[in-house]
Amino acid sequence: MKRSFLILGALLLATNSYGAEPGATQALVLKAAHIFDARSGRLASGGTIVVQGERIVSVGSTAVPANARVIDLGDATLLPGFIDAHVHLDGELQKDYYRGFHEEILRFPVEQSHYAALYARRTLEAGFTTVRNVGASDFVDIGLRNAINAKIVVGPRMMTAAHSIGSTGGHCDSAPFPPELIKPLTPIEGVCNGPEECRAAVRYQMKWGADVIKICASGGVLSEADPVDVPQLTPAELSAIMSEAHAWKRKVAAHSHGDVAARLAVEAGVDSIEHGSFLTEQTLQLMKQKGVYLVPTRLAVYWVGKEAENFPPAIAEKARAANRAHGDMMKAALRIGVPIAFGTDSGVSPHGMNAREFSLLVEVGMTPGAALAAATREAAKLLGIDAEVGTLESGKFADIVAVRGDVLANIGSTEQPVFVMKHGQIVVGAR
Repeated sequence: MKRSFLILGALLLATNSYGAEPGATQALVLKAAHIFDARSGRLASGGTIVVQGERIVSVGSTAVPANARVIDLGDATLLPGFIDAHVHLDGELQKDYYRGFHEEILRFPVEQSHYAALYARRTLEAGFTTVRNVGASDFVDIGLRNAINAKIVVGPRMMTAAHSIGSTGGHCDSAPFPPELIKPLTPIEGVCNGPEECRAAVRYQMKWGADVIKICASGGVLSEADPVDVPQLTPAELSAIMSEAHAWKRKVAAHSHGDVAARLAVEAGVDSIEHGSFLTEQTLQLMKQKGVYLVPTRLAVYWVGKEAENFPPAIAEKARAANRAHGDMMKAALRIGVPIAFGTDSGVSPHGMNAREFSLLVEVGMTPGAALAAATREAAKLLGIDAEVGTLESGKFADIVAVRGDVLANIGSTEQPVFVMKHGQIVVGAR
């Protein structure tokens, strides 16, 4: 607990606030050549969005309120703020794997929290007004979320998992350090064996503020000791995790590259499968039947494949295998009609380049409209916040992004937003 308070204290010192003065009530009107309708996946030509305080008042061809401030963005597309359902704001993989690993291990949690605040700002400025942080150490993500909510630190709205939950020696465990030098992790840090320990691990994360539960159902690419596709939680352990999380009204996200592990998680009642590199059509069909989302993190698979030569040999081999399999899996998922929510695994790739995922999704067969809907309407549904964000509608939070030109004709324009607003506060663009 002492560490948690130190982390939060560090974040509270990072006093870079933004936006209008408290109590400001002047209406703000945004104009652009196009507005993206996340419900239909199509563009409307021209129109305005009226914002009052934190909320959208109206969308479309509406009259401009008296004394309103008008921002005309010209030949641009207005969209709902983007949602990334899979990030790790507490860290960032370095090109020199060994040096980066060494540096992060030696950082104090309070030091790492400053890096997290920097990554949060970069993510918001890239147009991502909401993220789901699926795993962090030392409760850095909880402290960051609380500081953002208090408007002490600039960053996206965060839904956080605290520690990821998995078995000893698995992808959610620490590296195989000698136990006499570095203390092995416990259920408090998410490492559990047997149903009751796994139930306790879920309770610990929720005790300290987790909004969502993240599990490692299969091995991972960036962990050296485990095969990437082997199940790491038993059906009994999965059942204990799901029942406890769902009883507390928390959704469960399952890291799973492997097919058998993903199928076990789906049968146990998981809400989303993350990555999914080796999923078969049988498992994808089951996901569609049960309404389980796929969060494909195409950017992470692309990035580790591109950077494979910089990793230790065991990791490089897994990275290349996942990269080879992932494209075919995605094409099958699109053909079958599995629900897809946008997620990047940013932290594996540099924070702030999240929007590269859009082009990667389009390259594998998604339409631009479907890719944008995955990062707005569908991601909001997965996170359970679609009553508040995900579409541009009256009464919802004024989370708004603008990109140059017709975004459906140039999906790459999402990588350079010209305007970003979160909860009615301008982050990027004319202030």
